[in-house]
Amino acid sequence: MSNLGERKKKTNSCAGCMRVLKWIPVLFILSIIVWSYYAYVVELCILAIDNTAEKVIFLLFYHIINTLFLWSYWKTIFTPAGTVPSTWRIPEVEIERLLRIENQEQQKRLLEYIAKDYPVSNRTLSGSIRFCDKCKIIKPDRSHHCSVCGTCILKMDHHCPWVNNCVNFTNYKFFVLFLGYALLYCLYVALTSLECFIRFWRGELGGSMGRFHILFLFFVAFMFAISLISLFGYHVYLLLVNRTTLEAFRAPIFRIGGQDKNGYNLGKLANFQEVFGDDWKLWFLPVFTSFGDGFSYPMRHCEEDAESLLGHSDTRLEIEEDIFPETRFHDTIVP
Repeated sequence: MSNLGERKKKTNSCAGCMRVLKWIPVLFILSIIVWSYYAYVVELCILAIDNTAEKVIFLLFYHIINTLFLWSYWKTIFTPAGTVPSTWRIPEVEIERLLRIENQEQQKRLLEYIAKDYPVSNRTLSGSIRFCDKCKIIKPDRSHHCSVCGTCILKMDHHCPWVNNCVNFTNYKFFVLFLGYALLYCLYVALTSLECFIRFWRGELGGSMGRFHILFLFFVAFMFAISLISLFGYHVYLLLVNRTTLEAFRAPIFRIGGQDKNGYNLGKLANFQEVFGDDWKLWFLPVFTSFGDGFSYPMRHCEEDAESLLGHSDTRLEIEEDIFPETRFHDTIVP
């Protein structure tokens, strides 16, 4: 018993250490933001700029951009990831039946039967219902298992260490805004500090330690802007074609139509509104306005209507008898 207790303590301590380590990238970003605030507000605007009107204008727009940037970052980090609820979990009796079946085609038909009442259109390469063997659930469309979070995530884009969260259905708008405002923040800081940077480079501002903040501020803002341009541009592209990062690497497979990288592409405006909503006044604010529930999504191609072949009672009985002949007319497969 003592050995078991010690193992549990070690496991808990290791898990605690990992949780702390995951926050290091976030703390790194926050430390840069805090330092850049000091360098811009104090060293640049207050001490280096002499014109009062210029100071006020620079500080006004800086604080507006900085507020939107931090607000978006906060929402991206602390919005809970959309997880698949327990109602999508496969009952234990059905799990045991799946494990007993060795024939892949029979497994496929049983999964189709179990998922007959779920709104799922995505399939595996073999054409089977997507099933997570770790979470023991039927996977909703566009959901994936995150190894970092240890659960299945709705419309998972990727797990981002810089926000210590999964980018998914619940916070994708916030993530895109975070990238956009981070880019705007860096460009604004770089452009408004450029003149003082040139003056410092020429030696017009002296060589005090405080003035070196302006030098580093310009370089840091410029370098971050370069990296953010490509990242933000890529996610704007994904947004406009209605594709996640995971779907960009592997196109989703549909029950009807097969593999199709443009299966969710409804047109640029409709794709944008699916994430940002149809109220333009809220587009640029980090408040949730996305359409849908995270489980089902409108598709470009037409799906078969409500009742598929598996919905008919005769077909259900045929599947049951085919997979479990011993249960004929006596036992039913209940999802």
